[in-house]
Amino acid sequence: MPSAKKRTRSYDPARTRAAVLAQLGHVRHAVDRLTPEQLALPTRLAGWTVRELAAHIGMAVSAVGRALEQDEPARQDAALLDWPFATAANAAAVDDFTRRLAGERPDLGAYLAEVERDLTEQLDSHPGTRLLATHVGALPLTDYLVTRAVELVVHTDDLNAAVPGLDVPQDRQALAAATRLLADALAVKAPGASTEVRIPPYAVVQCVEGPRHTRGTPPNVVETDPLTWIRLACGRTAWRDAVAQAKVSASGERADLAGLLPMLA
Repeated sequence: MPSAKKRTRSYDPARTRAAVLAQLGHVRHAVDRLTPEQLALPTRLAGWTVRELAAHIGMAVSAVGRALEQDEPARQDAALLDWPFATAANAAAVDDFTRRLAGERPDLGAYLAEVERDLTEQLDSHPGTRLLATHVGALPLTDYLVTRAVELVVHTDDLNAAVPGLDVPQDRQALAAATRLLADALAVKAPGASTEVRIPPYAVVQCVEGPRHTRGTPPNVVETDPLTWIRLACGRTAWRDAVAQAKVSASGERADLAGLLPMLA
């Protein structure tokens, strides 16, 4: 796991809370109107149908409540930027939990409504500074909510890809948080200042070892839109394909990020 000692970007607690609840609401409304045939459609997540994907979204959000039920850790021992690099290690357990949940909760709209009610109550009852024991270590509730925003944005995009015409909206603040966290993770994975990665309007980071840029236009520049960036960072789109489709512009000898992606799988 790359070191996450680099200074972590701050996220506004109220905006993060509102973003998570808004995006969860968007997903709930969409899932509630899916037909059995649509729930049975395959997704780009190997082995999961839309039913499993929707169950997983609820599971990801309800992780907040499961963590709050545990004793509060004595001290914080993890950083927000540790999280993107720790997700793969938990994949098998997540898959088992998701499949079991999808079978146990046939009415996924009702399940997500329950998750939404519970989360609202939990966030009303606990301060953002409350420490949670997560699979990556002890994190404040506010930081953990940023990771839930990433989960919601990524899997909303998965839902839209799986169900033609569904078009679940992405909350602007949730999309911003996901973009920024994954951009900062790239800077942790490939520290340096020779390449500038621009994801307007939400993030700009410098990364990759090499000659440091000091003034004018950087010699190595990558630019893309937020959803393309998230798809690259999470393995939904290959770097080569995004460049070929003009979804990414990359100039300079150190602007090829193919070997650094994906980060979150």
